[in-house]
Amino acid sequence: MARLTGARPVAARRWGCATAAVFLLLLTVQAAQKADLSGDTTAATINHSLTLLQRLQELLQHGNGSDSVLRVRTAASDEAKVFHTHQLLLSLQSEVFESLLRNQSVVTLHEPPETAALFEKFIRYLYCGGVSILLHQAIPMHQLASKYRVWGLQRGVAEYMKTHLASESSQGHVVGWYHYAVRIGDAALQESCLQFLAWNLSAVLGSAEWGSVSVELLLLLLERSDLVLHSELELYTAVEGWLGRQQPEGPMAERVLRAIRYPMIAPSQLFRLQAQSAVLARHYSAVQDLLFQAFQFHAASPLHFAKYFDVNCSMFLPRNYLAPSWGSQWVINNPARDDRSTSFQTQLGPSSHDAGKRVTWNVLFSPRWLPISLRPVYSDSVSGAVQPVRIEDGRPRLVITPAMSSPDFAGVSFQKTVLVGVRQQGRVLVKHAYSFHQSSDEVADFLAHADLQKRTSEYLIDNSLHLHIIIKPVYHSLIKVKK
Repeated sequence: MARLTGARPVAARRWGCATAAVFLLLLTVQAAQKADLSGDTTAATINHSLTLLQRLQELLQHGNGSDSVLRVRTAASDEAKVFHTHQLLLSLQSEVFESLLRNQSVVTLHEPPETAALFEKFIRYLYCGGVSILLHQAIPMHQLASKYRVWGLQRGVAEYMKTHLASESSQGHVVGWYHYAVRIGDAALQESCLQFLAWNLSAVLGSAEWGSVSVELLLLLLERSDLVLHSELELYTAVEGWLGRQQPEGPMAERVLRAIRYPMIAPSQLFRLQAQSAVLARHYSAVQDLLFQAFQFHAASPLHFAKYFDVNCSMFLPRNYLAPSWGSQWVINNPARDDRSTSFQTQLGPSSHDAGKRVTWNVLFSPRWLPISLRPVYSDSVSGAVQPVRIEDGRPRLVITPAMSSPDFAGVSFQKTVLVGVRQQGRVLVKHAYSFHQSSDEVADFLAHADLQKRTSEYLIDNSLHLHIIIKPVYHSLIKVKK
């Protein structure tokens, strides 16, 4: 198979086409027989499909009865990989091969090294309908599927990428997959990658993958309020390192720096950045107004500050910070057993004016809460029977309520975010994030699709449910005063 042996005799080509046609005919006959006998209780299915697949693999491996030859060349090598194939099988899977082989039996294909290395796997998929790939092979395999219009394989690889974002790799792969999705216009893959990066940003910031982030991706991430990380200072430090390595042009660097939410950084840390950050010193004029506003925010009460400044903007909206002052981690052992409760405290708000003020929160978790529509009711019949209710009819419920009220709450509401952690490929990552506001104390559809009764549930780590509850104060303008 590694060398070109010349054109095969016409009889051999006809035999190859006939063999392939027979195999396909057998499949059609089996399907028809199954449909014909579906109503007969004595019907049975005799399935030799694995044998058929083995025969098809042997056709490709030995080139028996091949009627076409594919020569795959790369610019880096003078040698060509040669594949003795069968026109009928290739044409059934790919309209591109159907067109290429219509009037010729020998075709030379030019591929870059990364796709040429996977071409044998690609051809094997055309014969057998299955292929195994690794993380670093996903993009070149998707490129082959797209180039030769093998739509089933293209969809399969795209789905593989969306379900393997959490897989561990030495250099990281999610950023590269995002950039590839942008190039090919796959909006679904783009959003999946963006969501993963946002919910697991702390892990990305400390990896080699962070250095490969494009400026466009960085700006998209900085716009988001659902980023999960320890603090805004952690984000600034990572952005500072990125700017030092990438050295973007002045206007682009200034756009990046202006996307940092400086009011979410404590004044003592802001003073340190002004004194020690070389990046901030270089672009100080571009962010001077934001730093001054941040110091004003920390100096005045939020209620007074909101009279003069618009606080209904992203600059004053916290992200999902994991620092203890913003929330608490809660590990629920054996969550399917019974109801649990806990309490914790958070800071009233990010302003230093409220540094000593705390809010206590009560949390209730129920693994099998029943909505009113499913609760048992007594019948008016003589028997007085109760409608049967199964345990599995209940669903997990999480309620978060403040344990106190205070005049300090004026002008602020609280957004609650619940992160659900899972173990994937040996790492604990955020599987899902639920957010709701003060107007609702309950998380809607909380773990609606999770089966906590099973110890093997993907939402459990060592039979425990790992939650991280974050309270985000959101300020509101109350009175407008002319400046």
